[in-house]
Amino acid sequence: MTVSTLTRGSAVLKGQLLRSLTSADMFTRMLKLRLLNAVAPAYFFMATAVTFILHFSFFIPTIFPNSDASPRRSTILHTVVFLFLMFNALGNYIMTIKYPAESANDTVIPVCSPHCSDKVDAHYLLNGRHFCKLCKKVILKRDHHCFFTGNCIGNKNMRYFIMFCIYTSCTCLYSLVLGVAFLTVEYSISFENPLTFLTLLPLSTGYFFMGTISGLQLFVVLMLYVWLGIGLVCAGFCCQQVLLVARGQTWCQMQRGQLVENQSPWRANLKDVFGTRWILGLILPVQTVEMCSEDIDAHKQD
Repeated sequence: MTVSTLTRGSAVLKGQLLRSLTSADMFTRMLKLRLLNAVAPAYFFMATAVTFILHFSFFIPTIFPNSDASPRRSTILHTVVFLFLMFNALGNYIMTIKYPAESANDTVIPVCSPHCSDKVDAHYLLNGRHFCKLCKKVILKRDHHCFFTGNCIGNKNMRYFIMFCIYTSCTCLYSLVLGVAFLTVEYSISFENPLTFLTLLPLSTGYFFMGTISGLQLFVVLMLYVWLGIGLVCAGFCCQQVLLVARGQTWCQMQRGQLVENQSPWRANLKDVFGTRWILGLILPVQTVEMCSEDIDAHKQD
């Protein structure tokens, strides 16, 4: 056995070992993504149910008590506002799932292009298409995969996803305000000092284990931080998506470092996503964009 044979054998063995490690790492990462794809929607519905219960069982009755049998105007007003925000958030959530960005023409798993960067969650194809490994479908003008909705965001459901982010942010921030008011009325906690909110969670946790405060108070305090975090994240993500839409670009293109030479003005790009009846879409989760043929979408370069 010569030295060259040993060298070639070790190189082949090393290559096989690297491929097996890469495959194992890819399998582990895909397993984590699939688990997240199942847990995130459950977390969203659980947070929605908790928000409903806190609003109608604790916040509204405590902040706006009724002295007589008839409800006060402030009670009705805040109830209508909360239901309006929640209705639009859930409505656009459903519309995002109802109108997926998948291609109806591509039923077979395609072969990736030579320029595919082999991302974990999706393969880049030609003519502005992606194959999502989580959805197992070809996505037209793919932006990203949303784990909270469990599907990809693309040319068909981008408008609903943006409105979902807007109303989710508004609902969370509105719940944050009512939660602060509830703690002020029920437990006489003053928020005049800006540092009160920063130290509220650690102090409440310590007081809870000391037996000074109830579990409900600690839970409401924890939910304040949850609402604040979700509200700010959704607001920031919404601003980013609106900016990308106005530029005629997608998040996948940004990840690849690809700059789009879009000839359409920003008004035309926004109209392409939000439609001509965009004002109606701001207040109701309805379809405002006419469905274009996939032949046109397929020729939009990603």
